[in-house]
Amino acid sequence: MDLSEHLLRDGAGSVHREVQHALEGLSRAGAEERGAVFTKPAVVRQMLDWLGYTPERELSRFRLLEPCFGGGDFLLEALERLLASYFTYGGSPRNADGLESCLCGVELHRESYEKVIHRVINRLVELGITRRLAAHLAHTWLIQGDFLLTELDAGFTHVVGNPPYLRPERIPAALLAEYRRRYPTFSHRADLYVPFFERGLRLLEPQGRLAYLCSDRWMKNRYGQALRRFVAEGYRLERYADLKGHQPFQDAVIAYPAITLIARTEQEGGSTEVIGREGRRVRVGAGATPPDGPWLLELGEEFERLREWERRFPPLEQVGCRVGIGVASGADEVFVQPADLGIEEERKLPLLLSSDVRSGKLEWSGRVLVNPWDEEGHLVALERYPRLKAYLEAHRTTLARRYVARQHPEQWFRTIDRVDLALRHTPKLLIPDLAGHPIVVLDEGQYYPHHNLYWVTSTQWPLTALQAVLRSSVASLFVRAYSVEMRGGYHRYQAQTLRRIRLPRWGDLPQGLKRALTNGTEQVRQRAINELYGS
Repeated sequence: MDLSEHLLRDGAGSVHREVQHALEGLSRAGAEERGAVFTKPAVVRQMLDWLGYTPERELSRFRLLEPCFGGGDFLLEALERLLASYFTYGGSPRNADGLESCLCGVELHRESYEKVIHRVINRLVELGITRRLAAHLAHTWLIQGDFLLTELDAGFTHVVGNPPYLRPERIPAALLAEYRRRYPTFSHRADLYVPFFERGLRLLEPQGRLAYLCSDRWMKNRYGQALRRFVAEGYRLERYADLKGHQPFQDAVIAYPAITLIARTEQEGGSTEVIGREGRRVRVGAGATPPDGPWLLELGEEFERLREWERRFPPLEQVGCRVGIGVASGADEVFVQPADLGIEEERKLPLLLSSDVRSGKLEWSGRVLVNPWDEEGHLVALERYPRLKAYLEAHRTTLARRYVARQHPEQWFRTIDRVDLALRHTPKLLIPDLAGHPIVVLDEGQYYPHHNLYWVTSTQWPLTALQAVLRSSVASLFVRAYSVEMRGGYHRYQAQTLRRIRLPRWGDLPQGLKRALTNGTEQVRQRAINELYGS
């Protein structure tokens, strides 16, 4: 069938020509261009089993949808199960037209569509179905088109598949605008799989179930907030299987994969089965999937401990602490230089990089920030600093190309962030933004942090005591809960994550705990933290 035959019409009854042109291009594009990733057969079988789509059941009573069938990984396995069930329950080849409504598969890529439709027809013929009926069934089941724009009747009992992985900047502009107009969950920097979730869920009948093999980034990131809220309004996450560290795809892909099984139900509450990457299974309550916050699925049994700390203690910034990030320049090759750079000493600001604290100790590399800001936060007059002016003028072309300079041409030599000189002289804790374990280093007030370092100051907690808590398993649990895991098991120690860490008020602690946290050995401090948090 032609691509345009099944396009979902908008209110004006037409699809923009630019959208049609983009779809035609993608229908002939390679796998990487269209975000196609193919699933291993064992994973396909597992997902269909979890959905309950097994040949022991009378599958002719169900309707299964595969939204982008690609090479047929899910669709062909589902077809085998449907046919086995059909014949088990007394079906005959001559009456196979009764299966017309049982399957639906959509695929944009023309070549993949044609290959799979031939495989379906040949398989049906092998089982004794006439070629004419086989062709009729195949063309009824399979649609060549864009799942997000294809007209489909709702009421599917099962939706299963592996949605495409495509960042918004790789989607043609007209098509991206059309997707965003139709799908409220497709916002910010969401990947294309997000509207695939929304549409797949909308097409389910009551009590229907969807299973996707997909990145789990939407469960924590800002761009997934609208989808998390959507799921909370009439659906329930039944099962989450963390596959990070495994390779469920036919080719090696860095995708942070998980299997997500969601049911359409008006019933509130209920628990979710969480399968960890080692295969361990636990159940978590509805509180682990809040509509207005990150989902905390990977914590398992630690979830209740985290919630207890959140009930008992206030957030870190409510007990006299502040969290921020170091300076971003937009041109480190110009602004970050050795300390012997030939400009005025007053314009050199000792700068700490993440590599200077990576060992867990402060080891300054001798780098400085070429600082164009005065103590009041205003750009300096370059005429007062002739060597600074000569240096910056020599790099003017590079600096003027930056977005911040194009927005403010008269400030072409500024860094992206203003420099707060008072921060340099403030004692603070410094934390790299990406680490496999907590790295928290104390700066007594000698350096300014670079933008890949977060800083924490405190007017109540002594920094040595605060450092002990931020290095502990308590802080690590908060970071694991509220940040996404990166390749290699690393986590992002971002400001919004650090602000979620809970601390008691320093003034409320017994004197013995204060002494242990401030002056004790590492073991003494750890015992004090365990006593404080009950961990």
